[in-house]
Amino acid sequence: MKLTELKSQVKTGAIDTIIVAFPDPFGRLVGKRFTASHFLNSTLKEGTHGCNYLLTVNLNMDPLDGFKVANWETGFGDFEMRPDLSTLCVLPWQTATALVLCDYRHHDGRLVAEAPRSVLATQLARLKKLGYGCFCASELEFYLFNQSFHSAFTGGYRDLKPSSDYRIDYHIMQPTRDEPLMRAIRNGMTAAGIPIENSKGEWSCGQHEVNFRYTEPLAMADRHVIFKQGVKEIAEQFGKSVTFMAKYAAQEAGNSCHLHMSLWKGGKAQFWDARKHAGSKLFRQFLGGLLKYSPELSLFLAPTINSYKRYQPGSWAPTRMAWSTDNRTTGFRIVGHGSSYRIENRMPGADANPYLAFAAMLAAGLAGVEEGLDCGEEYKGNAYVDESLLRLPASLRDATNMFEASRLARRAFGENVVEYYVRHARLEQQSFSDAVTDWERLRYFEQI
Repeated sequence: MKLTELKSQVKTGAIDTIIVAFPDPFGRLVGKRFTASHFLNSTLKEGTHGCNYLLTVNLNMDPLDGFKVANWETGFGDFEMRPDLSTLCVLPWQTATALVLCDYRHHDGRLVAEAPRSVLATQLARLKKLGYGCFCASELEFYLFNQSFHSAFTGGYRDLKPSSDYRIDYHIMQPTRDEPLMRAIRNGMTAAGIPIENSKGEWSCGQHEVNFRYTEPLAMADRHVIFKQGVKEIAEQFGKSVTFMAKYAAQEAGNSCHLHMSLWKGGKAQFWDARKHAGSKLFRQFLGGLLKYSPELSLFLAPTINSYKRYQPGSWAPTRMAWSTDNRTTGFRIVGHGSSYRIENRMPGADANPYLAFAAMLAAGLAGVEEGLDCGEEYKGNAYVDESLLRLPASLRDATNMFEASRLARRAFGENVVEYYVRHARLEQQSFSDAVTDWERLRYFEQI
C-alpha cells in the first residue's frame, strides 16, 4: 500500500487503525495500535517509542537479566520505532486496519544492532558492497486443529484434534474440509501484499504448507512474520488454532521452513553457468560456505529447545550436512535450472526467525565466496544413514556453544549480537532444565 492510498482510505473511513510493530527476537510482532489520524499527523514523521525491555524478555514476557542492550541498571528506557513505509499494508482479516513494520533505533538514529531486522540489514549491506543482490523465498508448514486457541490452552494443549483424520500430503479431498479457512488465508494474504503461490496438504494429520512468491530477503522476512501473525488471527476467527512449533508431537513430522536462495547481479542469475549447464563457480563457493558454517550458525536456523527434536532420521527434516539435486534426505537440496537454479535450505523449522535465518545463510555463503571454498561432489543416496557425514547439532545447548565459539559469527554479526543471542539461548535452556515435565512424571512418579 502506498502512503497516498492509505491517506485516501483514511479519509473515506475505510481504515481507522494503524498497527505499528517491529519483530522481536523470536520473530513475533510487538507494538501499538494508533488511530489513523494520529499516525498520519504525528507517528509518520516522528515515529514512536517502545520500552527496550522488549529485546530482553522471554516468550512469557518475563524481563531477563544479563543483557547489555537493556537492563534494570539502566532503567529499561525506550528505543525508537521508526516506520518503514515500504512495509505498509492493509490487513483484510482485521476491521479497517493497516500495518507498518518498524526498524528499532537508538535515540541518535543508529539501528539497534541486536534487533533481528538490523541483523539481516547488516548482511544485505555486505552483499550489496560485493555487487550482488539476492532473491529468496520461504515455505512454511503448520498444523491446524479444530479447537480454538483458548480451548487448546485451557486443555493444557492435550488431546488436540487435527483438522484431518489421516495424512494429507498432496491430497485434494480431505483438505476440502479446511478450504474455507485456507482460502481466506490465501486471498487475505494476497490482498495484504503477500503474494501466495499455493497451499497444499502436508505429510501429517492436519498439516498444511503455504508457499510465497520469491522476493528480496528483507521483504521476504517481513512478509513471513506478517503471514504467521495473520494465519493465527484468521484461524481464531474460524474457531480453530494452529501451531508453527518445529515438532508438536513425537510421532508426527515436524513443521519445516524451507528457505530458497539465489544471488543475482545486473538482473541476471549468478548461480547458473549456461555454458556448462550446471552450477556456477559462485554457486559452488556459496554452497561450500553453507556446508562448512551452517552447523555453527544453526542457532539462527533452529532457535528453540523444540527445534532440535525435529532432526530425526526419516522425518523429512535433515540430520546431516550434504547437498544433492532433488534429494530430500540432505540438508541442502538443489532445485530448478537456468534463472530458477537455487539452493533450498531444509534445516530451519517453522519456529525460525526469518531475519536471523536469512542472515545466517548469507553470512555462511559469503564466507564460502571470500574463502574460495567448493561444495564438492553432490551426495548420492540416503544421507540419514551415512555416519560419515557431519551431523547437525543435537540440542540448543550444543548449537549455542558452537555459535559462541564461532569466529565467523563474531566477524559477520559482531560481538554484541553474538553475546546477545547466546544469552537468550542460555536462559531458555536453563528455563527448560528447571522445568518438571509430563515425561518425567510418567517415567518416575511410581517406578522410581
